[in-house]
Amino acid sequence: MSVRLLYGCMGLGGTWDTEPYGAADVARAEAAVEAALDSGITVFDHADIYRHGKAEAVFGEVLSRARGLRERIVLQTKCGIRLADGDRPGTYDLRGASILRRVQESLDRLGTDVIDVLLLHRPDPLADPEDIAGALTSLYRQGLVRRFGVSNMSAEQIAHLQERLSLPLTVDQLEMSLHRRGWVEAGVLVNTPEAAATGFPLGTVEYCQANGITLQAWGALAQGRFTGRQETQAEHATARLVAALAAQKDTTPETIVLWWLQRHPARIAPIVGSTRPELIRACRDAVRREPDLSHQEWYDLWITARGAPLP
Repeated sequence: MSVRLLYGCMGLGGTWDTEPYGAADVARAEAAVEAALDSGITVFDHADIYRHGKAEAVFGEVLSRARGLRERIVLQTKCGIRLADGDRPGTYDLRGASILRRVQESLDRLGTDVIDVLLLHRPDPLADPEDIAGALTSLYRQGLVRRFGVSNMSAEQIAHLQERLSLPLTVDQLEMSLHRRGWVEAGVLVNTPEAAATGFPLGTVEYCQANGITLQAWGALAQGRFTGRQETQAEHATARLVAALAAQKDTTPETIVLWWLQRHPARIAPIVGSTRPELIRACRDAVRREPDLSHQEWYDLWITARGAPLP
């Protein structure tokens, strides 16, 4: 699946509780979706837990009001996390029966007959890969899900599941940004004392490249650290460099931050999650233009953001 940029729907649907959403929430969702479409974004990323299901439900209302919209977009959602409930802490649940139930609930909330891409949200240590494979195969054969992937999983975890699954896993969604740089630093810090501190599973980017798995980057704008608020000296320096590059290339600072991800040979697809239409539209050049960063500019951004020379 060739994708340049996705819209992340986690912010839609009102508050993070079980209180119903209102007309104002639907209007905000419509404005965000319109801004994404205007920017050339056609892939919308959900999860069954976002806003306790309200993100999917409000998006379903948007779909019902816009004739022909469903046929123009790709719907992606995730399952596998159970939110905390009263005294019960949050857990992970990738049992086959749970996957089947959660997918049906997502279909109902979204008001659609099929999910284009289903991701397993986080690894469940108690999950049986054979059980998962059976559930995914059943969903595919019923025509309820077209493609599958994972989120927050390493190369070894993907390979372990793929061994039991005849259908290809086509996506791995991970936190990747100019702020969360473990995905790139894990490789260059090999054979240094800092290697263990990256927290990113070495070889995952390469595995995905070798196996045709699209890397999707959540948190791609780094919560505005380089385009709005800055807290550290390195973030201030990076924000100045981002602004200068944006002016030089006649684009926005948000685009520069996204281009830094897209410039990598893995062809990373960032996810933009703001509900502000003006910020969504500020990312449009990440769809409409090829990443316009030279080899040196890419490294300048990386080294400035890390606040220290490369080893």
